[in-house]
Amino acid sequence: MITSIQGVLAAATPLSAVIELNGLGYEVHIPVTTAERLPAIGATVKLHTHVVYREDAQTLYGFATLEDRDFFRLLIDHVSGVGPKLATSIMSKLSVASLESAIRSGDLALLAKSPGIGKKTAERLIVELRGKIGPGPTGTGISSPAGDAAVGRDAAPPSGSGRSADAVKALVALGYKAADADEAVRRAALALGAGATTEQLIKSALA
Repeated sequence: MITSIQGVLAAATPLSAVIELNGLGYEVHIPVTTAERLPAIGATVKLHTHVVYREDAQTLYGFATLEDRDFFRLLIDHVSGVGPKLATSIMSKLSVASLESAIRSGDLALLAKSPGIGKKTAERLIVELRGKIGPGPTGTGISSPAGDAAVGRDAAPPSGSGRSADAVKALVALGYKAADADEAVRRAALALGAGATTEQLIKSALA
């Protein structure tokens, strides 16, 4: 099992990255939330990975943090009807912090508003994952310090921040769509860094 890959970032799109290692170029499928943290082309990058084996293909999925990778595994292993492509889509719309917070609180409305999820899938996420993500903002049980998500020198802090989840909820309460609120908070976290408070995240996201 390939659990991580580190090499030179040769190319990137919002949903994929090509990492060159020992003369080979590895195509890695990634969610948008990981693409946002990639360094510049030509820089060294490390992604935590999961390999999906099929009879006719082997597909590599990569994530900025162990927390993100493990949440992806929860989705594909425990939620009926959710495969790797849909899991990647779900994680492209909302950060793991927002997803876990919504699942933990049973916030069907927040999940269902996200493109690519829908009401039925949202219900399955809540029913099948609520008991598996734990009580806290890093419910997958993975602590991801800054050095663990080695996606570049300017990488964002791990997405499992309770402050980020609270900021997203505040924006949704103000009328933002869930996906738009989550994206705005992710960008604010990139700009402000790991020490940003909920209030600072909200203010920056609204600017």
